[in-house]
Amino acid sequence: MLVVMEAGATREAVESVCSEIRRMGLTAHAMPGATRTAIGITGNTGPVPRARLESLPGVLEVIQVTQPWKLASREVHPDPTVVWVGGERGAARVPIGGARVVVMAGPCAVETAEQTLTIARAVREAGAALLRGGAFKPRTSPYSFQGLGAEGLAILSRARSETGLPIVTEAVDTESLKLVAEQADMVQLGARNMQNFQLLRAAGRCGKPILLKRGLAATLEELFMAAEYVMSEGNYQVVLCERGVRTFADHTRNTLDLSVVPAVKRLSHLPIIVDPSHGTGRRNKVAPLSRAALAVGADGIMVEVHHAPETALSDGPQAIVPGEFAALMAQLRRIAPVVDREL
Repeated sequence: MLVVMEAGATREAVESVCSEIRRMGLTAHAMPGATRTAIGITGNTGPVPRARLESLPGVLEVIQVTQPWKLASREVHPDPTVVWVGGERGAARVPIGGARVVVMAGPCAVETAEQTLTIARAVREAGAALLRGGAFKPRTSPYSFQGLGAEGLAILSRARSETGLPIVTEAVDTESLKLVAEQADMVQLGARNMQNFQLLRAAGRCGKPILLKRGLAATLEELFMAAEYVMSEGNYQVVLCERGVRTFADHTRNTLDLSVVPAVKRLSHLPIIVDPSHGTGRRNKVAPLSRAALAVGADGIMVEVHHAPETALSDGPQAIVPGEFAALMAQLRRIAPVVDREL
């Protein structure tokens, strides 16, 4: 169910409705919009007594939400959500969503302080808004580099202090989530954890914006329902990420599904970014798919950059070098105005 408040409803009126919902034994999710506040209701297993809510001051209407992803749906929140990242510990405050397209860039894995700082300086100079880098690495092989862990987080924090770039990095389980939430500006939940429901719920309570990557074979509904797990815990600062799905194609590591971007825009208020690095696994495909992602309406792009990809400890074949990244940023700046966006 969804309670739509009148445009002039006071904060006290909104809280009164939320209190009444809680008295029913349900959970209220107040989500302010550009013109009015909507209050989503979760936790009900049967009909909600509409008349009990419709009679409260400031209530415009009570409606049934048709989508199973209630909190992520445009029915609950018609206006696009803007997720703000950073603003603390010397980092810039960056919006994801709205008119501005953000670019997140950095190495797949944090290897050394020198490597990370070199790349962070280069991507900042080229115009990146956030620094991405893995301190914890979920790898297919147990013998592959698994990341530096807490040491990697410390290196990322140092890079943030020097460059002013907010950092986004992955948590792989509830234990690493605590460390990441303490150090990072945004917590990434990777494709392999998209349906790790315990981790999703914990992320909803961590107090940081969440970057949620689509699973390797996940439908759009499954992606929305994963976001719903996070949002049901009270964290509405969720950004979705398309990073390629598994298909029969053998000319690319994964198949980057750019059609999901307009689909998300139609059904959900959440921002969506695209990761062409993991989406293709091939360096020569990153720039073309980045340009296409911007053209199709993505709110951001996540690109892997490494100054020496031939020696990278993780995903070197898909990392572009700083010069290529700078050239890509110049191209994106020319494309953005064509689709009424800015970089």
